[in-house]
Amino acid sequence: MPTSTLQTPLPRRRRLLTATLALGCALAALPALALDPRFTDADGDLVADAPSDPADWIDPDTLVFAYTPVEDPAVYAEVWQGFIEHLQQATGKKVQFFPVQSNAAQIEAMRAGRLHVAGFNTGSNPLAVNCAGFVPFAMMAAEDDSYGYEMEIITHPGSGIEQVPDIKGKQLAFTAETSNSGYKAPSAILQSEFDLEAGRDFEPVFSGKHDNSILGVANKDYPAASIANSVLKRMLARDVVEPEQIVSIYASETFPTTGYGHVYNLKPELAEQIKAAFFSFPWEGSALQAEFKESGEAKFVPIAYQQHWDMIRKIDAATGVSYNCK
Repeated sequence: MPTSTLQTPLPRRRRLLTATLALGCALAALPALALDPRFTDADGDLVADAPSDPADWIDPDTLVFAYTPVEDPAVYAEVWQGFIEHLQQATGKKVQFFPVQSNAAQIEAMRAGRLHVAGFNTGSNPLAVNCAGFVPFAMMAAEDDSYGYEMEIITHPGSGIEQVPDIKGKQLAFTAETSNSGYKAPSAILQSEFDLEAGRDFEPVFSGKHDNSILGVANKDYPAASIANSVLKRMLARDVVEPEQIVSIYASETFPTTGYGHVYNLKPELAEQIKAAFFSFPWEGSALQAEFKESGEAKFVPIAYQQHWDMIRKIDAATGVSYNCK
């Protein structure tokens, strides 16, 4: 029988996506997903290098920071306020919180030069790196350095969905096409593991955000949804939804969570100050600690995009995602 998300037993979790991504072709044979031509990558780390000419560096009086729009931006303006004050002290700059409403708007803001520091969600990271010159360097992790979240497919009691194949002929809520757990990973998993294809076997709808999908299932607006369980855990902790409203029928392997970084063309000294601010932020007693402790995060740790986003890039390649920048 399915269980609530908080009771999902560990043996049900899929440790690897090897079988999940067996889409009839070798991943190595898929086309490369490359940086926009306006960027250079001399060191081969897959992210844009800082401009070689100091005249091309930017040193804004006000840094603009945005957190990935997984939930209501108004909630996170308060959650991030202590960090913003810390970032101001570390850089000597004013810092403005930018409440973006969508992943696309966040990427476009950085690409257009209006966003300097950001946390991009798992699925948006490759597009932000390749099209907007995003340089991720940090991720939230637990005290023991473990990190990440799982994609879960959830339903509500009485939906008629007891297991994943029961989604056939029904509606499944995704979040946005740029989301890993809200669209890309479940699309690959449903097709390869269950032979379920959106449009052919079930009706896909897009809620825009993980909290919208979770609330939609809890309120029985959607019979099922694919979501990031880190968001669900925080909503349960805030009593936004009740455990008995949600039933989990699938949990994936662990994915990297939101990646934090800066735009590629910041003055290098400023970029280093920003990095130092993330790793020196005092978590104890902070609003970040209060918000993210339910999903296990307790500090920022260094990451390497080339390593930590390898599986996400493979999911993108296997499902035909393009990083064409318009």
